[in-house]
Amino acid sequence: MQRDRLYVVDMIRVCTRIIELTTDRDTAAIELDAASHEALLWNFTVLGEASAQISEETRAAHPQVPWRRAASMRNRIIHGYWSADTDILVTTAHEVIPGMLTLLPEVLADLPE
Repeated sequence: MQRDRLYVVDMIRVCTRIIELTTDRDTAAIELDAASHEALLWNFTVLGEASAQISEETRAAHPQVPWRRAASMRNRIIHGYWSADTDILVTTAHEVIPGMLTLLPEVLADLPE
């Protein structure tokens, strides 16, 4: 479970960063700023990798967290980065990540130290 704590802390960090990168910005604004676009891709990749490493026990205890969705997005970025749809990233950042960021501290609180 110590590993899960580290991954969840990392997920909280990157969710926060994803929100920072996309607050008050639409797809066009992100696409015009290469550094922001690359940072967004990187943070979604880290989020998905950490999500995929969470133990099955923790995932089962917190089914409301979209663990598999994050991992799937990471796979899409890594294996098809040239075709990663910025609109999907930005929409996910606006519509999914804030909810995930609300749930992750609850997961962290349930994990032993």
